[in-house]
Amino acid sequence: MMHDLSGVYAAAVTPVTDDLRPDPDGLLNLLDFLAGRGCHGVLLLGTTGEGPSFSIDERKLIFEAGRRIRESHPGFRLLAGVGMPALGDTIDLARFVFKLDYDAVVVLPPYYYRTAGEAGLYTWYGEVINRAVPEGRGLLGYHIPGVSGVGLSVDLLRRLKDSHPDRFLGLKDSSASREHVQALGDAFGSDLLTLNGTDRLFSDALAAGASGCITAMANLVSPDLRQVWDAHLGGRNNPGAQVRLDRARSISERFPPAAALIKDLLAEFHRFPRWGVKPPLEPLDPARAERARLAWRTRGQIADEN
Repeated sequence: MMHDLSGVYAAAVTPVTDDLRPDPDGLLNLLDFLAGRGCHGVLLLGTTGEGPSFSIDERKLIFEAGRRIRESHPGFRLLAGVGMPALGDTIDLARFVFKLDYDAVVVLPPYYYRTAGEAGLYTWYGEVINRAVPEGRGLLGYHIPGVSGVGLSVDLLRRLKDSHPDRFLGLKDSSASREHVQALGDAFGSDLLTLNGTDRLFSDALAAGASGCITAMANLVSPDLRQVWDAHLGGRNNPGAQVRLDRARSISERFPPAAALIKDLLAEFHRFPRWGVKPPLEPLDPARAERARLAWRTRGQIADEN
């Protein structure tokens, strides 16, 4: 059976003002744009949303602003990135977003102590679940070891699911590994809510039992992600849409950081303001930005549409 939170999510960029403060109105405009282009929901303040670059107070302001999308799109799903190295801060943010009626939290492991054992990680996640996640809501782990330095093993996921069957939902898998996608499928099938984070692996992940995706490039290519998703629901594949996703992912890897690239392309092709990125990230310099825009124009999809 399909989980209620299955589907296509954007790992939304975070609009900021000229002085790099959160831009609540800009965020609402972006979420309205994404809702109109096939996204079932968004993850706010994940990696692409520059979550670790914002203070706790700024994060709360962003989460409050994001809730406003429900006024025009009542069924739009909201996931919040709340994982921080300090257990207390993570619990505080999780409690805050659930009071705002968010659907779930996506939680990085405590990424400073990279040699922490699985017993410690199990205890840490259990504390967040027991102290912050109410009945009827859920937590997803965030597996992005290339960035966080701390992976979430299949055994750890199984222990958390066995101990918290209703509130530990699954994970956002940003391993970018086809082998890991298959390992999750072999271990859990569709019993775990797995949302894939790598556009080029979306079709493979669905075939292995994944429940959808949360990707950076969904800020720009959610129509293609929906074509792959809708075909999957109908028992089919859409190789043409998957090829376009592969090309989009390749461009994002050629012109990092993803947050800066996506913000530039949203401005260039969708008439959004040219939002900056928070240090230590840097915007694309003019020459790289122009090369990225040319690559985007020639990938065969998004041109000068609104």
